[in-house]
Amino acid sequence: MSTRTGRQRRTADLLTLAQARGPHYLEALAELVAVDSGSYSPAGVDRVGALVGRRLDGLGFETEHIRLPPMGDRRTGDLLMGRKRGALSVWEGGRRILLAAHMDTVFEDGTAAARPFSLTGSHARGPGVSDDKGGLVCGLTALGVLQEAGLDQYAELVFLAVPDEEIGSPASRPVTEDVARGMHYALALECARENGDVVIARKGVADFQLTVTGRAAHAGIEPERGANAALAAAHLTVALQALNDHWDEVTVNVGMVHAGTRTNIVCPMAELHVEVRSATLKGIHRARQAIEDIAARPAVVGTTVRVEQLDLCPPMEDTGASRQILRTAQTIGRELGLPFGAAATGGVGDANFIAGAGVPVLDGLGPVGGGDHSPDEWLDTTTVAPRVALLAALIAELGDSRNH
Repeated sequence: MSTRTGRQRRTADLLTLAQARGPHYLEALAELVAVDSGSYSPAGVDRVGALVGRRLDGLGFETEHIRLPPMGDRRTGDLLMGRKRGALSVWEGGRRILLAAHMDTVFEDGTAAARPFSLTGSHARGPGVSDDKGGLVCGLTALGVLQEAGLDQYAELVFLAVPDEEIGSPASRPVTEDVARGMHYALALECARENGDVVIARKGVADFQLTVTGRAAHAGIEPERGANAALAAAHLTVALQALNDHWDEVTVNVGMVHAGTRTNIVCPMAELHVEVRSATLKGIHRARQAIEDIAARPAVVGTTVRVEQLDLCPPMEDTGASRQILRTAQTIGRELGLPFGAAATGGVGDANFIAGAGVPVLDGLGPVGGGDHSPDEWLDTTTVAPRVALLAALIAELGDSRNH
């Protein structure tokens, strides 16, 4: 699509096709919302995966349901991956694009029957209607629109639907990261912010455990022989919380403190669980160094502190490459009469892992929704057609590097 006028005509045509698919979108959404698919309900997640997989099959994708390793004594549902080759090779300028969504919700089995899909005016409701079944169906519908329009000028499209995003994607993360490394762009299908903004950045998260070792003693007879780990933990808590004033976009939270066994024993052991969130990986590294420096100088004589980093979810950073995707999306949005901005959020998602693999990513490309994780969850159906058209047009534009 070499000219501005040609691109605008294409965008208008995609909007017309998206509008015609509105009833089919609602039908598919209602079908998915009717399935309980909590993160620890593998049978329900697999039912969603079967429904989504059949739709991908019908769109010419080669689909694969991947069994993931159990997390302890619990397993998640299968991961669904679909691949479709385009008409352009990479050497000809074709690009590989990853579409990422999740099939699980935060709700327990029985919620779908207790709170079934409903449509009141323009608002659809039901468990997962926005997070993320609305985004899942948006992606499928956009792919259908592209197929109907005969737009296949890309190298490859990969559709990834994971079963465990709501619990941090412990089982699917390695697959997501491995798939992402071969992509040129990624578009994540969480729903748009309530004001219509997409998501340009998500904070990363690092979890730490600090173990304080003191010395036990009889609290009544010879307390002076002890070294109180609980007191050291209290000083640590104050010092760690004070780190919140040190750097922009970095937060430190002492979320849990455990100490002692009996009131008549000088506390010999304490444990702190600390979360660091940062907009940049550099911020996480700075916070870790500060935590280690504080731990190296415990306030209570006779105590020691060991610092262990338990996990790291990399930030989805606001980069020049992701801004390029945003500018393209906003140009298409203006053609659709759909202006929107870009939000940064402290919440994490699979887009973090994709960005951590070095792939530029834009998130929040589903319809507008809100009330996630609550009985009041909703999706604005008036935003479906323009958001489907936006996603389809963005795929078409990014898929052919000769457009840029």
